[in-house]
Amino acid sequence: MNIFDISLFVIGFIFLIKGADFLVDGASAIAKKLKVSDLIIGLTIVAFGTSAPELIVNIFASAQGNTQIAIGNILGSNIINIFVILGISSIIFPLLVTKGTVWKEIPFCLFATILFGILANDNLIFRNNITEISRLDGFVLIIFFLFFIFYILNTARKQRNENKDKSALDIKQYNYLKSFLFIIIGLIALNIGAKWVVDGAVEVASFLGVSQSLIALTIVALGTSLPELATSAMAAFKKNTDIAIGNIVGSNIFNILLILGISSMIRPLKFNIASNIDIIIAILAPLLLFITMFTGRKKHVLELWEGMLFLFIYLVYLIFVVYRG
Repeated sequence: MNIFDISLFVIGFIFLIKGADFLVDGASAIAKKLKVSDLIIGLTIVAFGTSAPELIVNIFASAQGNTQIAIGNILGSNIINIFVILGISSIIFPLLVTKGTVWKEIPFCLFATILFGILANDNLIFRNNITEISRLDGFVLIIFFLFFIFYILNTARKQRNENKDKSALDIKQYNYLKSFLFIIIGLIALNIGAKWVVDGAVEVASFLGVSQSLIALTIVALGTSLPELATSAMAAFKKNTDIAIGNIVGSNIFNILLILGISSMIRPLKFNIASNIDIIIAILAPLLLFITMFTGRKKHVLELWEGMLFLFIYLVYLIFVVYRG
């Protein structure tokens, strides 16, 4: 590995972040011109836009047969999203969560993660030697993702009138030409950045003599989660707390159901049994998030001390992952 490989690896992350930024801005501007409600924009375009780096990285990783990176990237991103990003966001400002998110979206996020764990270990259920996320498993994940989208659209339709005169999202206004140009630039940047990040991750793992899974769970996952960090931290700073937490919960659902679904349909993802530890932590994250909605001084609020606890849990997990190698 030389300085050129390292440079491409770093520049790849920059392309991913800026590409997602352009994509979200362009798509949001068009949606706003078409008078799509803020709720739909927040739960679909913003959540998908901040998950775009994970999607493109996983498409390249799956196509190249680097399945450890594909799985590790998603598990690592989901763990970072809740323990690190929501931890930081709640330190900036306590996160008040709506009743619907507490009782529907967070449990659905937990369900999606448990579903992935079951599909990854279906060899134990059917007593065979195949440890992979198959194309059929990917199809199952996609079906549940479509169910989630139906739920979002149905919820948005019911709440559209309530949010008609409110704007929780700061959406920049562009004309159609500029908006489409932003989308095209964003998609190009995402594709270039993803290829460089995946290639760089393979080189880094090879150079350091560690598994691709370790690099994916840490460096790659953190890099692809930067759009979520920027979005949720800024939302917390502006006291748009439901956007801050909704972005993360929505992104985690997108990551598991859509991105791993697409990845496994491109190429079945070989699953390492050792990754079950990471699945357990990924399940623990939304479970603890749900529990914290009923602890502390206020109900349905992620408070500062709980955010600090989340960061501590991630630090312990990170030490374990590095020690495991």
